Amino acid sequence: MLADDLKRYVALHRALGFKFRVQAGLLRGFVAFAKTYGDSVVLAARTIAWASEAPSPAQRRNRLLTVRRFALAMHAEDARHELPATDVFGTDRHARVLPHIWTADEIAQLMSATALLGQPGAIRPLMYRTLFGLLAATGLRISEALALRVRDVGEDGLIILATKFRKNRLVPIHATTRRALDAWLRTFPGRPDDPVFRSSAGTGPAYSTVITVFLRLTRTVGLRGAAGEPGPRIHDLRHSFAVRSLQQCGSDRAAVARHMAGLSTYLGHAHITDTYWYLQATPTLMFGIAEAGEALHRGDAS
Repeated sequence: MLADDLKRYVALHRALGFKFRVQAGLLRGFVAFAKTYGDSVVLAARTIAWASEAPSPAQRRNRLLTVRRFALAMHAEDARHELPATDVFGTDRHARVLPHIWTADEIAQLMSATALLGQPGAIRPLMYRTLFGLLAATGLRISEALALRVRDVGEDGLIILATKFRKNRLVPIHATTRRALDAWLRTFPGRPDDPVFRSSAGTGPAYSTVITVFLRLTRTVGLRGAAGEPGPRIHDLRHSFAVRSLQQCGSDRAAVARHMAGLSTYLGHAHITDTYWYLQATPTLMFGIAEAGEALHRGDAS
């Protein structure tokens, strides 16, 4: 039965260390769809029909490939499982979204805008001001910031547990960031197991709630256009941290090499190539590259 096959398939991936939440959810949807037709194996036509119900080309292709990988694993045990063609919905034309590199003034605008979320002295404005400031100052993933517990704020920095790649790490923070966090925790102290960022009810905000607040504030202060128009994303604060920190190295190639290794660890990446994904050309970086190129041409670069 497909349901039993799916259980084994999901268990295998999780035993290998993958969270496998999104894929498992999609596959459960497919298996439920196939069950209505009495299917006991993956059928190519059924896969295409189910994938076709997705609302966008990207989601249709993702559905198709997710089921195809499942079918490929099951086909090794039972040749009756069919493999749909990979190009039914076209080839992958996914383009990298150009990140917005935040300026210091834009970050200040965002943090000041949190005052619109409540009366002076209220918890909600201060919580979001501290949260957005922490993201900008450390490059943390939003999920990591929301998962922080009071006990994770140590003398040497922030202890980030079970991150995206199931790696624990220590994130040192600047003295100004420390003061802002301490001020928040003094204003709204909690028990060691409490979330650092939480409401007056003691519960942490949902990811979707934080994104909704972020979009509202950035539109209010003119950093984004109307709904549906492109603009700065909250994840771009992480991109901006990576770029701005690299800019401090100037054109010193040795410093850049050392910095990239350290930055990759700081951001919690499994591979340094993941860190390069976060970089974006800026005038400062391009000037440093030009200087290094000229030095190399003159023969005086190490």
